[in-house]
Amino acid sequence: MFAILQIVDLILSVCFFIMIAHIIMSWLLNFNVLNYNQPMVRGIWDGLTKLLEPVYQPIRRILPDTRPLDLAPLVAFVILIAARDIILPSLARSFY
Repeated sequence: MFAILQIVDLILSVCFFIMIAHIIMSWLLNFNVLNYNQPMVRGIWDGLTKLLEPVYQPIRRILPDTRPLDLAPLVAFVILIAARDIILPSLARSFY
């Protein structure tokens, strides 16, 4: 059972860093530090967006519409941190 929890922790950690990269890249794009018209930037951004959009979409349906500010990444990030740092360790302690 401990091996399964380690795999879940690894998956959550990878998702954490993917979300961090997506959030930082969105800031860099919004402040015109990165140019979306460059093929490499566009490819990375589109790839990260395709990975995270299935996570953000259900959260956007629940949250109220705050059009200029998208709160779905923040909510998903908080849920991910809670799952990785609070729920997973308490599950591990309950098994051992």
